[in-house]
Amino acid sequence: MDLKELESGVDPSTHWYYQSKKVPLFRYFQRLAQRQKKKLTVIDFGSGSGFFAYELLKAFPELIEDVLLIDIGYTEAEMAETKNAPVKKLRFIPEGINDSIIIMMDVLEHIEDDYAILRDIKSRLGYNAHFFITVPAFMSVWSSHDVYLGHYRRYTIPMVKKLLVETDCTIQSQYYIYGSIFPLVWMVRRLKRNEENMSNPESSDMKPLPGPVNFLLKQYNSFEMNFRKANKLFGLTCVAEGVLKN
Repeated sequence: MDLKELESGVDPSTHWYYQSKKVPLFRYFQRLAQRQKKKLTVIDFGSGSGFFAYELLKAFPELIEDVLLIDIGYTEAEMAETKNAPVKKLRFIPEGINDSIIIMMDVLEHIEDDYAILRDIKSRLGYNAHFFITVPAFMSVWSSHDVYLGHYRRYTIPMVKKLLVETDCTIQSQYYIYGSIFPLVWMVRRLKRNEENMSNPESSDMKPLPGPVNFLLKQYNSFEMNFRKANKLFGLTCVAEGVLKN
């Protein structure tokens, strides 16, 4: 997750957005691990706090061989502290890891050359590498939120498909999530656009909410995830699942 959102007081362990967003990741990972019939190494690329990788390990410890958090922002001290820990922090993916799943949760939009980074990841991995990717969707909802978080772009399914096909990845599934709240967010951001300081925004749109509101949003959006693969039209997030390297 983006560390800047932690600065806004967001607690991913309770916030509706992160708690509902992990639902499709969990379902894909569990299905993949059971189909493989072997433990997988989880590589959280651009991990930041490592929230999603830690959540996977907590939910499926019996299906996971190792957990690697990859982020160029880690210090030498942070990496040294995790050298012999179940979850290791590194700046780069070690070469030759087999039987893995790369999770990139809202990462590619932060990278100017997303094609180059995918090619570099592929060059480091061994065989049987799978991916689960999420990216923010639709430039029509571009706002100061994106500027504050350092985004280069928002995506659509065709854009992600082009990226993955041209880097020789095998797509198994693509879809949008947060589709039902998309119209409301689109309208709010369009109305606010003229009032926003796009050159120097001070915060993201992700904020803590009152408990009852947060609970309802979590339950509602988690339920909507049951129908996620049918949504090819619109949403706030675009998801792609598949094989990075055979």
